[in-house]
Amino acid sequence: MDGSLQGKVLIALPTIKDPLFERAVILLCAHNEEHAMGIVINRPMPDLGCDELFEQLGMDSPPKGQIPLLQGGPVRPERGFVLHSDDYDAEGTTAPITDGVCLTATEDVLLALASDTPPEKAVLALGYAGWSEGQLEEEIMDNVWLVADASEALVYDRSYNTKWNRALASIGVSPENLHSQGGQA
Repeated sequence: MDGSLQGKVLIALPTIKDPLFERAVILLCAHNEEHAMGIVINRPMPDLGCDELFEQLGMDSPPKGQIPLLQGGPVRPERGFVLHSDDYDAEGTTAPITDGVCLTATEDVLLALASDTPPEKAVLALGYAGWSEGQLEEEIMDNVWLVADASEALVYDRSYNTKWNRALASIGVSPENLHSQGGQA
């Protein structure tokens, strides 16, 4: 596979047997020859919201507005990552991952979320999905993932139950045409 997939989304195919990734949509935040890292963008935390998280962290004030809290992936679930609009930029902020989406994983971004000038758009995720050298490429070749372009609408939209279907539709795939058994030509 040539080139970086950073800024693309991975769409889980029905061949995935791991419940952590079943029907997952993952924004790839980093991808190079040595590793890949992404945030699952369609799994809200079932029993924890941002207000409660900020309280647990001892933050003086809660975030401004309703910031979604997502299960970003199984790796380092105690670590927070904020995907946000490019109107916020600080030390530790990545260059845009894709149009209108940056990543920051520092305490400063949490303070910004609680400030009077938070990023216009943001989602907070706990944990991430990670792949070692060549692992993601192998999984794509083994029909585990489809790859699509990311969009701000897909990243920030809160209709989590339909995000997988909409990601598939963005590349012209209907869920009814997918099979749960992988194969190779």
